[in-house]
Amino acid sequence: MNRAFSGLSSMATRQLLAELSAHIRRAHGTAVRFESAGGVEVARRVREGAEGDLLVLADDALARLAGEGHLLADTLRPLWVSQVVAAVPAGSPVPALDSESDLRAVLLAARRIAYSTGPSGTALVDLTARLGLSEVLAPRLVQAPPGVPAGSLLASGGAELAFQQQSELMDLPGVVVVGPLPGGAAISTTFSGAVLAASTRPAGAAGILDLLGSDGTWAAARAKGMRAARDLA
Repeated sequence: MNRAFSGLSSMATRQLLAELSAHIRRAHGTAVRFESAGGVEVARRVREGAEGDLLVLADDALARLAGEGHLLADTLRPLWVSQVVAAVPAGSPVPALDSESDLRAVLLAARRIAYSTGPSGTALVDLTARLGLSEVLAPRLVQAPPGVPAGSLLASGGAELAFQQQSELMDLPGVVVVGPLPGGAAISTTFSGAVLAASTRPAGAAGILDLLGSDGTWAAARAKGMRAARDLA
């Protein structure tokens, strides 16, 4: 049997890629295995020469790695779009989140707010600045370690409110997803894929990338709280 194709991805797409890899094996007889970690950690590994065939990350991180020569630039393609959602511990009151006024009230009421090291975390910090709340909220922000869901701090009592990609919060025990951020405060991340320059089988890896971005992935992406990037084209 041929050696399996290997890939690296951020945690936000871990479950979706596991499901799609199993489908590719069943439907096409091609073995694919992804290893997932925090996006910052994955980018570091790639820069340090990690071996593999495929990479799936937030599009801005992927673009930087392509510019540095770590990816085959002509293989970059958007795959899925994920919204950042707010979540609270199970059993606590679920706040309204219908307007920016609601969001401000929710943020100001929380004593500890969990966020991630990934693109959703960066966007949340930028959002607090835009809302004029940086100074008051900075002491309350708790950043989850790389690769650890921000929602895990809700379940452990380390935070009262968390923000992260929906795919990373929706199935966590002890966590209730409130919903996406309202109106102009909405945060979304596009996750894209590319073939690693280190791949010894770039043509085959590009074929797998085509399968990941095909129509057959749409239902699985939606079930994980994402939309196909082509839906928004």
